[in-house]
Amino acid sequence: MKIVLEHLTKKFPARGKKGEEVTAVRDFTFEIPDGSLIGLLGPSGCGKSTLLSIIAGLLPPTSGRVYVDGEVVTGISRHIGYMLQRDNLLEWRTILSNVLFGLEIRGAKTPQNVARARELLKTYGLYEFRHKYPRQLSGGMRQRVALIRTLATGPDILLLDEA
Repeated sequence: MKIVLEHLTKKFPARGKKGEEVTAVRDFTFEIPDGSLIGLLGPSGCGKSTLLSIIAGLLPPTSGRVYVDGEVVTGISRHIGYMLQRDNLLEWRTILSNVLFGLEIRGAKTPQNVARARELLKTYGLYEFRHKYPRQLSGGMRQRVALIRTLATGPDILLLDEA
């Protein structure tokens, strides 16, 4: 799926400075062809996560547009999977339950998708931990669970923030 970013700008209110704004992304235009693997590199605070959140439909741009396969992104899309910087695992849910959470939210927890999620746990070496809780896993294992949760939804586009 092709992604087109046209003149994206995102501003946020400045903390503690009434009426002032901080520009996180300024007039960013870019095209990502279908099937591409792209890496965004830059120093902390330069707008990489903001840009990914806009593409994923989690944040609206202040100005400009994002297109996925010619359609304007106006919110969260089933075509896009986004793994945030933090794993955001739910501590009271088992690993399998955490993996299935995205499918539950989308109303897509079918027997076929549950089987696929179980296979992903096997592929990434976490199947034996499926009944454990996040606090019982290492940081790297938690990140793999977050990745599996994202992959289990079957996205066409995968956005990984510092993965």
